[in-house]
Amino acid sequence: MKVKGIKRGQTIELIEAIDVPDGEQVMVEVSRVHPLSQLTPEERQMRIDAALGGWKNDPNLDKIFAEIDRERHANRGRQIDSFDD
Repeated sequence: MKVKGIKRGQTIELIEAIDVPDGEQVMVEVSRVHPLSQLTPEERQMRIDAALGGWKNDPNLDKIFAEIDRERHANRGRQIDSFDD
């Protein structure tokens, strides 16, 4: 049986009711629940779209990518050690 709970100090408060008498010992396996796992698929997609679309209407986007392209293709040559030293 798996049930969700919330840790508060040294106490884990169960979110769901379980059929175990008070005072009975139980074994607890702790694993974290990712906060986004509580969202519906639509809510998750909305958050992804918001995060990825942050630059969507940025007027400087073309300039930024042109500068990146220029830097990538710049010929910087290579340094050659002198034999005269």
